[in-house]
Amino acid sequence: MRLTRTCRPGRRPASSRGFSLLEMLVAISILALALGALYQAASGATRNVRTDEKYAYGVELARSLLAANARVPADGISARGETAGGFSWRVDTRPLNFERTALASASLQAIEVVVSWLDGGKRREVVLNSVVEGVVQGPARGRGR
Repeated sequence: MRLTRTCRPGRRPASSRGFSLLEMLVAISILALALGALYQAASGATRNVRTDEKYAYGVELARSLLAANARVPADGISARGETAGGFSWRVDTRPLNFERTALASASLQAIEVVVSWLDGGKRREVVLNSVVEGVVQGPARGRGR
């Protein structure tokens, strides 16, 4: 004859019991912490993409302004402006002095292009410096008929 364990009425055997309330609270707390960390990582990645996008636009705007001013008047230029996207820009040139060099006859200008914008609460900017040709403005010539 074989003996088997029997349960009292209304009680389950120890092997078929589920999780206790405390174990469920701990599991839910761990899950909440993990989801919070994932949410922060995702929002940080989104913020970084937005910052990088604005930085890339600022660099391209500065490069465009530098290319547009590859030749400037011999007396230089100073210009400022703002784009619809909240980017402000400035272009300044100054003549370079080559009196005692082999480049004495050259008319070159140092150019500085600054593009700045607000990113969140921080002011960011891109500065490009280069040398461009200064062009002596001659008398206006009319087209022949």
